[in-house]
This record gives sequence, C-alpha cells and structure tokens, in this order.
Amino acid sequence: MPADPTALPRAAVLALWLATDGAAPGVVVRCVQGDDEPHTVTGLPGFAGDSAGLKDLVETWTSGPREVCAPLPAPGDPSGVPAAASAAATEAGECVLVSTRGGSWAVVPRITEFGSVLELGHLVAWDVRPVPAWSTALAGAVGSLADAERELRTSLITATEALDSLDVARWRDDAADAIEAVRSSSTDAWPVPALDGRRARVLQLATRLLAIVDLATDDDGGAVNLWQADQRSTALREVERTARHAIAAATYGRVPA
Repeated sequence: MPADPTALPRAAVLALWLATDGAAPGVVVRCVQGDDEPHTVTGLPGFAGDSAGLKDLVETWTSGPREVCAPLPAPGDPSGVPAAASAAATEAGECVLVSTRGGSWAVVPRITEFGSVLELGHLVAWDVRPVPAWSTALAGAVGSLADAERELRTSLITATEALDSLDVARWRDDAADAIEAVRSSSTDAWPVPALDGRRARVLQLATRLLAIVDLATDDDGGAVNLWQADQRSTALREVERTARHAIAAATYGRVPA
C-alpha cells in the first residue's frame, strides 16, 4: 500500500506524545514505531552507548516539567534547531527538541529503508545530543500557533493555484490518485494523542500543503516556460517553509511542574 502523503513525521508524533502528561510509555512506543523495526536510541542520559530503546527515551521524558517541539529544518533554514544538532537534523529533515530541569537535548532520527517498494521496511535510530536552551530561538524562527494558522491559509491559495496551473492529473498517470489521497486525508488515522481544534487544523493543513508541494515540484509540466517555472518554484519554496514551521509550532508543548 502506498505511503500516506500527509502522514506526520516520526519526530512530530514523538513530540506530541512527549508533551502529553500521563501518556503510557507502551502506547507511545507503538504509536511512534508503527510498522518499523524496534527503534534504537544512542546518547540517552543515564544509558551507555546504544543500550537504550525507544521505551527508555519515552520513560525518561514523560514525567516532570518539560518543553518539547519537533522542528523540521531544511538547507538554509535551521528552524530554531541549535547549531550543535543543526547539520544532523537538517540531513534528517526532522528532530525533537526537549528541555527539562536536567538540561536540553536534540533527538535526531536516522532512518534506513530496506525491502522492496511493495514491502518497504524501516530501521530507525534516534541520536540524542545535549544542546543549549532552545525555546527562545525556536519561537523567533517558527512563530506561534495562531501565526501559523493565518499564514497557512494564504499559502493554501498559492499551492492550489500552482497545482491547478500544472494540471498534473492530465499529464501524470499517478497524479489523480495522489491528489485524491491528499484531499481525503484526515487526522483521525494519525497515531497521536487527542489534539485541540486549532492544533489539529494546523497540522492537517500543513501536512496537506507539504504533499501538494511535493506533487507540484515533482515536474514543471509540459506547458510552462523557464520564467514561469522559476516563479512557481519560488512561491512553492515559501509555502513549504510555512508548512514546516507550522508543524513545529503545532508540536510545541509545555508540561508544567
């Protein structure tokens, strides 16, 4: 079965659970791992080398006061990820930032695919590394949840116009099914804790926009000149940036003492 084009990144799923007070570690592990092979963890405080598993990570950071977020950095846009983890997080395209009374950390997944297209598997290793306090820089980079919702609505118009102008369903055999999958996507199937209305809206719209950008940038179509292609590419890069920042804003959570 094809992958859901609007599925949340693993880091976003993990961050949403880590920011949920009272989450059962076993439930969190099942939700984050899904059909993956058991995840491994290196660098977790209190554990030597790669002796920790995902359950150990969850148990370490689902009690006590904490701040959590899942930025999705990209080349040229670290999205508030501290420099100590920026290169690795940018290569992965995702990470989890955690702050507790004991310090701050970046948790970066390294994902390896195996198997065939029809039966694809994933090995996931999370690398934990200490970083400076990150919340102020993150807020400046990605903005608030309310800001994200406003910017996403403007970006939706841009992305839809780009998709319509390409008429991808006409010139790509697989595009019609992909577009329908994006349109019919729902947060109901996501393996995440209960989301408040605004957070759910922002995450759903942001993931849809990222899927639209993937479709629209896969090919420039047959009836555009270089100038049009460049203009569309510039607009879609901004849409993609807005959507990534919105996901980060929607995954931010603070659990008080």
